[in-house]
Parts: sequence; C-alpha cells; structure tokens
Amino acid sequence: MKKAILVIAIIIVLVLIGGVVASIVLNATQKIENPIATIKIQGYDEAIVAELYPEYAENTVANFITLANNGFYNGLKIHRVEETLIQGGDPSGDGTGSPSLSDLDKSIEKDSDADKEYAIPGEFRANGYKNNTLRFDRGVIGMARGDYTQYSSSLKKQSYDSAGSQFFIMTEALSSLNGSYAAFGKVISGMETVDSISKVETAVDENTDEETGETTTEETNRPAQDVIIESVTIDTHGVEYGKPTTNDVFDFSTWYMNTYYNNNNSNLLN
Repeated sequence: MKKAILVIAIIIVLVLIGGVVASIVLNATQKIENPIATIKIQGYDEAIVAELYPEYAENTVANFITLANNGFYNGLKIHRVEETLIQGGDPSGDGTGSPSLSDLDKSIEKDSDADKEYAIPGEFRANGYKNNTLRFDRGVIGMARGDYTQYSSSLKKQSYDSAGSQFFIMTEALSSLNGSYAAFGKVISGMETVDSISKVETAVDENTDEETGETTTEETNRPAQDVIIESVTIDTHGVEYGKPTTNDVFDFSTWYMNTYYNNNNSNLLN
C-alpha cells in the first residue's frame, strides 16, 4: 500500500514539474506582436500601414501610440515633401509646433497651468541609445527634431532631445540620418501612397523687397494643396506601452536673445 502511494506521489510530482517546464518553454517561445500603425490620408485609397519597433525605441513608440490613439494626428497636415521623405504630425502645420501634455493625458485640461509643450529624449546612438541600430532605409519611419548646433556646439543635447510629434517616412535610403535620429518603425504596405505624396506639386512663395519693390519667387517643400492626415490608429495587440518619458521643450528664442544680449554687452564693455 505504501509503495503504491509513493508511486502515485512521484507521478503527481512529475506531472507538476512537466507542467511548469511546459509553461516556461511556452512563455519563452511566445513572440509578442509589434504594434501596427494605420495612417489614412484624405484623397488616397490605400492606407499607409507600418510596424512599430519598441525593441529599438521603446519611449518613442509609446509616445507615438499615445498621441495616435488619443486622436492627436487626425486632421493634421503632411507639411513637408521631398525626394527622400515626407513629414507630418505638426500641430502648427508648418514644422514649428510641438505637442502638449494634454495631448498625452486627457486628465490635463487643455491650455491650463498644468498643460505645456513637451519633447521626448532622442533614442538614437549619438544620444547614447546603442540598441537603436535601425537604419534609415526606404519605408523607415523616424522622429523629426530640431538642430540648434548650427548656432552653438553647446546645444547638442537640446537638439537631440527636441522631438515631439512630428514624424517622417523615407522614400529613399539616407545614411546621413543613421544614428542621429530616432528610427522607430517601417512601412509594410502602402508605400505607393507615400511615393505619390512625395511627388505632389509644391508651393512657390513670392517675396517683395520693401525698399526696391522687386518681387522674387522661392521654391518650398510645402505641398501646394494641403495633404491631410485623416487618422492614425495603432493596434497594440493588447499590449500596454504606457505614457512616454518627456522633457521640457528647449526655449531657443530666450536662449538666443540672452546670448545675443550678453554678447553685445560684453562687446560694449571691451
């Protein structure tokens, strides 16, 4: 009798161990599906569908997902078109705007004291993010950011951490961007739409000299007719990516005025 009980106990232990091992193996081999973004453009039948890569730029992906699923991008423009890329997602519509904290968190009242513009850290190698090895090949999506180093080499960090909501999609590979901008996804269908947008007619600005009255024209990279983002939605396959880490937007105007003022004062004193 005791022998039979012992045998049964051993069998039960083996079954339990087998179940635990099977569970571990299943969890280890189960692949979490990456988020899929669907970008619909007014007037274009085929949506732009992209896979997002949190394994390369987790915070950037979290930011894009939160903004998109809060409806932030709906109705905004593709404001820049070039041979190598198209760019959109600016609330100002001209490449100068940034998102606000209320765009991330609906509990924050728009334009309240708690609401302010924000930026996110740049997840790329030049900024210390060594894991982001995604290259800017055709179809890759990246985050646009400012470059203040043309004014001062001391503003490298402020430049690197200045992305907000604006994103661009490559129509051609551009190696000069590799490691200096946050690549975070790639188009898996709908490149025909991207290519078509990149070839739209661009606006020509007229400038009149106040002194001479002479008028000159200037080619721009702004579409002559508005290209509107109808919607951006993200399927996260049930995975919660949370809200992104943010930082304050660099106040370049104040920095420039202070620097200019201090330099002028210094010159006056010398």
